[in-house]
Amino acid sequence: MPRKTHGRNFRLFDNYTFYVPGVAELLILVLWLVVGAVAGNLVTFAFSAFLGPEAAVEYSTVVAYPLMFIPAMVWASARSSRGRYVRSGVRLDSSNFGRSGWLGCSLMVMAATLAAAFCMDLFNSMLPPMPKWLEDTLKGMTGGNFWLNFICVSVFAPFFEEWLCRGMVLRGLLSNKVRPFWAIVISGAFFALIHLNLWQALPAFVLGCLFGYVYYRTGSLKLTMLMHFTNNTFALLCGQSESLKDMNYWTEVLPPVQYGVIFAAGILLLALVILELSRIPAKSAEGSLETVPSDFDDRSQLC
Repeated sequence: MPRKTHGRNFRLFDNYTFYVPGVAELLILVLWLVVGAVAGNLVTFAFSAFLGPEAAVEYSTVVAYPLMFIPAMVWASARSSRGRYVRSGVRLDSSNFGRSGWLGCSLMVMAATLAAAFCMDLFNSMLPPMPKWLEDTLKGMTGGNFWLNFICVSVFAPFFEEWLCRGMVLRGLLSNKVRPFWAIVISGAFFALIHLNLWQALPAFVLGCLFGYVYYRTGSLKLTMLMHFTNNTFALLCGQSESLKDMNYWTEVLPPVQYGVIFAAGILLLALVILELSRIPAKSAEGSLETVPSDFDDRSQLC
């Protein structure tokens, strides 16, 4: 009989336990993402044709964005189903929170996420001016219809992007014996690349490495989704604020001394959180990922 799902894991996550992609398989996943992106663009075109360009921008993303990931998720789930009887698997989501527990780790990493995002703002402000079309697009994602944007930015993006970048890419690299440092850096770079522009890619790389380290130490995909949710929802709330919606960088609204104090506090907070996470005992060289025996191995042990 198939193994029972552990209560601490989402059943959806268990659909991918026995699909642990190597580099070649990750390239196939990227191809499926392209297929999904094409399908999403067709949906946007259809919305534009029937509802007009403005309505298409506002409403089509709710359908087009998750559609981009669905072909890759279906492919990975099918591969996992076929692999459960022939090879061991690795859980997407574990719960190795150490002495801090779930609540303590949650509060720590949420604070670390906001600190990292604030500190990266300084480096983003040094980049060339953002193209007008991109600036308008990003502000539309945070300053338009709040609930539609909340679904896309705060719910869909954390779920689908963490499934891909940590659950598939990082878990696959770690499980295929790539050194943790490089696995985290590569998955962070992948996270940056899927944003397709320098102005989002730079903070995405740093946040992606932070998310990756948290996943490596705790094995918890739920925790990285919470971090992603925290970052995106904070940006969304700033975009809805009358006093902050036209802001590009925090240097525009904070006095230099106040900005410097918050920046230094953010760096200190990040260091303390990383230090605390480093004290969580790792289960193996792959961090806190849980290996699951194949169903064939389970059955072979029955008397």
